[in-house]
Amino acid sequence: MKVAVIGAGSWGTAVASIAAQHAHTVLWARRPDLAQTINDSHQNTEYLPGLALPVMLRSTASLEQACTGADVVVMGVPSHGFRAVLAQAAPHIGTDAAVISLSKGIEQGTLCRMTEVIAEVLADHDRARIGVLTGPNLAKEVVAGQPAATVVAMTDASVAEQLQAVFMTPTFRVYTNPDVVGCEIAGALKNVIAIGVGIAHGMEYGDNAKAALITRGLAELARLGIAMGGDPLTFAGLAGMGDLIATCSSPQSRNRTVGVQLGAGRRLDDIVAEMHMVAEGVKSTEAVIELARRYGVEMPLADFIGKVLYDGANAADLVPELMLRKAKPELHGMR
Repeated sequence: MKVAVIGAGSWGTAVASIAAQHAHTVLWARRPDLAQTINDSHQNTEYLPGLALPVMLRSTASLEQACTGADVVVMGVPSHGFRAVLAQAAPHIGTDAAVISLSKGIEQGTLCRMTEVIAEVLADHDRARIGVLTGPNLAKEVVAGQPAATVVAMTDASVAEQLQAVFMTPTFRVYTNPDVVGCEIAGALKNVIAIGVGIAHGMEYGDNAKAALITRGLAELARLGIAMGGDPLTFAGLAGMGDLIATCSSPQSRNRTVGVQLGAGRRLDDIVAEMHMVAEGVKSTEAVIELARRYGVEMPLADFIGKVLYDGANAADLVPELMLRKAKPELHGMR
């Protein structure tokens, strides 16, 4: 079996390092110098410095070389560049290849999930073989061999089980789930909520406030996901609650980091300019708010975060508005 991983950022590299333990794996890097460094040093010195990669993992700057003959194509490209890179790779991707997204974002403008982008770009592809790998997976910990778990979501159960075997290791446990929509929406929305939790931390609010944000954020995430066709149980699992907890609580989370600095009073443009990697929630929040309007779902936390991100609103001025909304029953956190 051959696995092609497209995108040599931290998470793409981590997934390639896992797949290389079971299959011939080629990691595509946009820059030839980074591909050469990975091949020579067996490290991704730019995104995962100090962490050893499998010696059998090979990297290339050629999409043709990476994708030709691949049985599995893993797209580890951020949502804003996902369609363009996939379009370049498309002529070299076999129609029977399984295609998996790692991106936890929503495409701006179209409001497409990444599996929907894949289905549009690879129009002749069997949609049952298009899926997503998602969960509470911080790249550094995974590459370091710390225990972690994830979900492969795909409607073709037999292909999902094959992918489960490709990615499962003694320290990386993989579950399958047929709910592609729910898993994908959960992954995108948790980044939005993580920015909000980061804002609370930057404002020096305590654990009560952050716990409330995470819990009510889960309710918003589930409301929209269910409205879009997701399975309610998905949001209580690794793709939902698990990923939300990891992203909202870890200093390694880029989205949480953006929120912390916003809460401390810094400007978004300055924060983003200093970042080495993409914080998907910065771009996805607008799309999430638009999706909520499209499906008639109330998402006050997402609206709050959108005002801080895009309107330059002061979070402290918005907190009373959020807290003094009309009182209502919790209804199991789903309304």
